[in-house]
Amino acid sequence: MSRIVGEPEQPAMIAGAGQDLVCFCYNATTMANSGLGKRLSEPCLSLLDNPPFEWTIGLRYTRASRRSARNSFISFISLISMAGIALGVAALIVVLSVMNGFQKEVRDRMLSVLSHVEVFDGAGGLSDWQATAADALRHPQVRGAAPFVDGQVMITRNDTVRGILVRGILPSEEPKVSTVASQLVAGRLDSLVGGEFNIVIGSALARNLSLNIGDKLTLIAPQGQVTPAGVLPRLKQFKVTGIFEAGHYEFDSSLAFIHLEDGERMFRTGGPSGLRLKLADMQRAPEVAAELSVQMKGDLYLRDWSQQNRNWFAAVQTEKRMMFIILTLIIAVAAFNLVSTLVMTVTDKQADIAILRTLGASPASIMRIFIIQGALVGLIGTAIGVSLGVLVAFNIDVIVPFIESLFGVQFLPRDIYLISALPSDLRWPDVGRIGAMALLLAFLATLYPSWHAARVRPAEALRHE
Repeated sequence: MSRIVGEPEQPAMIAGAGQDLVCFCYNATTMANSGLGKRLSEPCLSLLDNPPFEWTIGLRYTRASRRSARNSFISFISLISMAGIALGVAALIVVLSVMNGFQKEVRDRMLSVLSHVEVFDGAGGLSDWQATAADALRHPQVRGAAPFVDGQVMITRNDTVRGILVRGILPSEEPKVSTVASQLVAGRLDSLVGGEFNIVIGSALARNLSLNIGDKLTLIAPQGQVTPAGVLPRLKQFKVTGIFEAGHYEFDSSLAFIHLEDGERMFRTGGPSGLRLKLADMQRAPEVAAELSVQMKGDLYLRDWSQQNRNWFAAVQTEKRMMFIILTLIIAVAAFNLVSTLVMTVTDKQADIAILRTLGASPASIMRIFIIQGALVGLIGTAIGVSLGVLVAFNIDVIVPFIESLFGVQFLPRDIYLISALPSDLRWPDVGRIGAMALLLAFLATLYPSWHAARVRPAEALRHE
């Protein structure tokens, strides 16, 4: 150490290698030993003994000197790593927001027809649905209740036969639990009058069967009636008085509404099949259903909306998890890029590491310097990616139409997809998980290069300088 500190020609060698910080510490130490700069040397020595000096050098390496082509190349690779992390984080946030938006859009369209909770009587029918509804409305989460009766039927029109679900409702009570009345594109829901055998059908079903307001169709119930000639199916002719469009093809093509009284006659139930409930917070449907099963009287069976569509929601969750894993690979590639950047930096800065070790820096301090450098690259890349992803997710309804008009394309044609615009539902917990994962990958990427830097031997590194 005394030879390095005492020889006057060493500063030129160090400066030529681009080691500004070490040169500054060297000059300060030399001035201290010569008695000319004792006060100047003390901050430098305290910087080496104090943890903040590792942050100073790590930040300096992150900014990377451009005095040589090699340093410029390392700086370029560092920027590429930062950009890769930013793009991966932004892409993951945008894709998950769009998938959440699609899920929310489809779920809302489904629940515009379905109920949040359905109540059934174990005996087979609700003879006194008013009392059951009053019992359910005592729960603070229940906002509305309406009776219904439903069953599978065959519908015939000319030579066409299709199977559909028919639901008998009370037009005066149905708006309390669904938005079917506001989804009618033709006719009115209150046209369903008991005994007149009117029917409201979905728009896809009307198109497939070429039905309009006032047309007749025949419903065939599966429960037949026994006659001397054998079992004959029950047929009844209905008049189309309304057409609704829920925006979900499954319901628009296979669901129809009739009056509750007509439904009871059609299916011979003698009363409503069950009770439909609307909740203040549909996300709490499983919890509320469990509470109502204990609170309500009678032999009742309750089913929430998540149970009715369990397979669909499970498939969506699986798709989201797989998409998360696939897009995480983009961030992982950027993290591997960060490993190569730090390895090149360690190789290029071996002389700096050796001089810092000679001046008293411990291997742990050297390791922290390069951990800080890689962590700063990951932190900046993650911050940029989160900002970009959130910005795009919040403005996707403006960005996508601009791209479509610019290139003359349409990502979701109206004649093919029910949803013609990309929906977005940004969820901050997802953003937090993505940011934390990116920072973790960046931190893990710094461990091996930092450990390699701590193993540099000063004598070997300075032998060829």
